[in-house]
Amino acid sequence: MGRRIKSKQLSQAEIEHFLVAAEGLHKAIVGPLISPTCDHFRSTRTLHEALLKTVREVTGKDPPFIQTNGTGPVRLPTDG
Repeated sequence: MGRRIKSKQLSQAEIEHFLVAAEGLHKAIVGPLISPTCDHFRSTRTLHEALLKTVREVTGKDPPFIQTNGTGPVRLPTDG
């Protein structure tokens, strides 16, 4: 069997696939309306922060699915 040389970074197509999956995870994390004082909220908040940090590290940019206007996240009309 031959060895396969592994790439040192993701291709553009792999980054786009990663961003689609990251956006799906983001929506799953922020979707439930739960009390900010409960343990589940704090746990999902920690996971969300790790997701956003990873997206920044992989792409070198802020996550494109997070839009802010200076006062916080903005919900687009298509977000429903």
